[in-house]
Amino acid sequence: MNRSLLHLLLITFILTFSAAVVSAQTSYVNLMKSSGKMTGGISKIEDTLRKQFEQKKLVWPPQEVYVRSFKYDRELEVWVKSDDSKEGFKLFKSYRVCMQSGTLGPKRMEGDYQMPEGFYYINEFNPNSNYHLALGINYPNASDKLLSDEQRPGNMIYIHGGCVSTGCIAISDKPIEELYVLANYAKDNGQDFIPVHVFPVRYNVKRSFEYLAQATKANQQLQHFAVTLKAAFDYFEEKKQLPVIMVNKKGEYIVN
Repeated sequence: MNRSLLHLLLITFILTFSAAVVSAQTSYVNLMKSSGKMTGGISKIEDTLRKQFEQKKLVWPPQEVYVRSFKYDRELEVWVKSDDSKEGFKLFKSYRVCMQSGTLGPKRMEGDYQMPEGFYYINEFNPNSNYHLALGINYPNASDKLLSDEQRPGNMIYIHGGCVSTGCIAISDKPIEELYVLANYAKDNGQDFIPVHVFPVRYNVKRSFEYLAQATKANQQLQHFAVTLKAAFDYFEEKKQLPVIMVNKKGEYIVN
């Protein structure tokens, strides 16, 4: 094969690959707009979100989204960030968790009805969920795979609409519509991993913290786990930036 033909083929491959990458990066919002449950309502949801962003002096659409949920307090927060890397996350909205199952503590096996606790990210967009819309989280994560039941750790954990839960976070239909749109735009803007942090309580609320202390009083392992999660909560509260979170060989979280 002569050099000119090889060069032409190489350029063609690069252009084709680049087009595929751009198409993949811009497909999320288009897919969302074409989904059955969102068609006809997406423009109204976007308009509502834009107005809320404007009222709170936030940049639309968000470049990054961060979700954190609090079990005992039954709240789910959505934080957003603009394209300024030096700027911290700003709170967009808090939603009431309509329904959740289980008690304080992490999920450790299939069928325990526990909502996970720990550090996750959105790994699935499901516009055809039985619970209106759903965003999957990557349970079991690296820590869960080491600490949960080896054969049956469980899976299919979602943030979704409706008001039913067997381990998922149900926030009802209107809130999931807003979160679903925000997550799609963040994904479209290049945020491959949208973090979802699930805490047992709001550590800065006295009543909640006291409940956690009492509930884990007789369980040192659960106490240690809750303290580890608190380190990530405290880091974000101070800096409004996400900490670096790793998992050691024991399956324990290391927060930096």
